[in-house]
Amino acid sequence: MTDQLIATRRLDADIALVWRVFTTPEHLAAFWGGDHATVPADSVTVDLRVGGHFELETRGPDGTGGRLVFRYEIVDEPRRLVLAEPRTGIRTEIRLDPVPGGTRVTVHQRRLPPELRTEQARTGLDGILDQLQRLVEGPR
Repeated sequence: MTDQLIATRRLDADIALVWRVFTTPEHLAAFWGGDHATVPADSVTVDLRVGGHFELETRGPDGTGGRLVFRYEIVDEPRRLVLAEPRTGIRTEIRLDPVPGGTRVTVHQRRLPPELRTEQARTGLDGILDQLQRLVEGPR
């Protein structure tokens, strides 16, 4: 596996809604943990500006967790966010592109450290996008 992960979803949701979900604490808490962790709503803070931080706490099924801190490097509403994780050096780009009837979301993570170049990391990213899809489209 390389030092990059890319995942894409087509959502039946307007780009403005998808942007809002990626940039507000209550929405981030609802999907960021994916299928493998929960994110307490009161743990999420967002300072949405270049140089600002996005922070949250994740908790696994066994109760263990950790704090994630990201720095906003690019904030280009409503199409692009670039986040840097200072501790590991991971760089995450989130692109939102309007498509007929919805929005295509592409998440591209670069500079993954060796311990995150795993199938579990790939399925974790897919799980986050699955939760995002359920959040913006509702139950099917």
